[in-house]
Amino acid sequence: MVAIPHHQLSLSQPEIDDLFASQKQFFASGVTRTLQFRQGMLATLKKAIQRHEQDILAALSKDLGNPAFEAYGKEVGLLYAEIDHTLKHLRSWMQPERVPTPLLFFPSKSVIYSDPLGVTLIIAPWNYPAMLSLSPLIAAIAGGNTSIVKLSEMATHTAVLLTKMLTECFEEQYIAVLNGPGHFLGEMLIERHHLDHVFFTGSSTVGKKILASAAKQLTPVTLELGGKSPCIVAADANLEHAAKKIVWSKTLNTGQTCVAPDYLLVHRSVKTQLVEKIKAALVRQYGDNPAHSPDYGRIINAQRLDVLESYLTQGQVIFGGQVIKSELYMAPTLLEGMAPDSPVMTEEIFGPLLPILVYDTLEEAEAWVQRNPYPLALYVYTQSDETAKFFTERLQFGGGCINNSLVHLGNSNLPFGGVGSSGMGQYHGHEGFRTFTRRKSVQTTSTWFDLPLWYPPYKNNIRWLRKYFG
Repeated sequence: MVAIPHHQLSLSQPEIDDLFASQKQFFASGVTRTLQFRQGMLATLKKAIQRHEQDILAALSKDLGNPAFEAYGKEVGLLYAEIDHTLKHLRSWMQPERVPTPLLFFPSKSVIYSDPLGVTLIIAPWNYPAMLSLSPLIAAIAGGNTSIVKLSEMATHTAVLLTKMLTECFEEQYIAVLNGPGHFLGEMLIERHHLDHVFFTGSSTVGKKILASAAKQLTPVTLELGGKSPCIVAADANLEHAAKKIVWSKTLNTGQTCVAPDYLLVHRSVKTQLVEKIKAALVRQYGDNPAHSPDYGRIINAQRLDVLESYLTQGQVIFGGQVIKSELYMAPTLLEGMAPDSPVMTEEIFGPLLPILVYDTLEEAEAWVQRNPYPLALYVYTQSDETAKFFTERLQFGGGCINNSLVHLGNSNLPFGGVGSSGMGQYHGHEGFRTFTRRKSVQTTSTWFDLPLWYPPYKNNIRWLRKYFG
């Protein structure tokens, strides 16, 4: 185990209190509010990522077995894109928005300001430990806030590096880093202090605890959770295209992606063909033995691998299934014949195991999805606009793709977030800026004229109100 320097969550309560107070005071100074400061801090963060790019790739390789191409594409490259997008648009996002004013309040003007929130807490997961720590931080910086970033202790090498990187770049009163087990966080920070926003990415179980803790201080919360994200393949789909996309999206980061396809719903008439094409795509991408592929990652730890291995007994393995515990390896695996109420069909899998189900009608596929409602993502492969429309209009889900998977996550112009049990709130691009700011309304009235209608004695003034509202 790599030792993590700087803050631990074993800090005393007075130290946690002092950290919060120092950030509160720094925010109150107004330093973080200017465009120039925000732009400068975003540029500083980008330079730090560039300076440590190779170290980040190495840490992701040690923690998750990510090949350099995958680590860059799923984390570092997305961070560069998010910073660049934010820098390009930040000035316009910060501009006050002029809105119409009812004639009744003449002579007045109405403006909406995007006001910084204050002290924010970002709690990051282990599966994308760099991107899901720093992407919300980009939005928090853009919004003009201070931030406390809680890194995941499970991705140890990345946590050590990010701690070093962030503490080198930023004063603790502006951006602070916490490490270590997170179970003290609610009691010591969230419940005790009125944070101005908590942004959590992780499991639904922990998300509920975060929400309950935050409720005691009426602290607003963004929850980026997960769920059973379906991948639906219609009878008219381009099966070759669908197979390679499904394989790529299911095995990226060894399936440890919150928006990975969690199970496959395929029309009965093309099931056999699609399964064979998926098998062929797996061999093309990772060879006959993925354990020897330089492009295939590993499971985060032995505990998670044990959970994934338990799923293998809940259906019939038709491809893969090999496990090497000493290497934290699980092969890409296809499973069928699962009971609908088995854990593999009710729990988020979060690994390279894909259950396969068949359906005969669109309504039957819809019913399968509704067994585990509100998925974080939905993927539909079809050549029919009507089929795509059927699922996108009738199902509630966070976001998704037609004839692709995962890629909506990398588009800064699309808001990202869940619905219902898969989360609340959104971020990325302008939506991230909106999450970390509050729209503050101000109406300004000139004094050169004042409508006498408003003042007693009212006499028959109500007739004018009736004319106006009538």
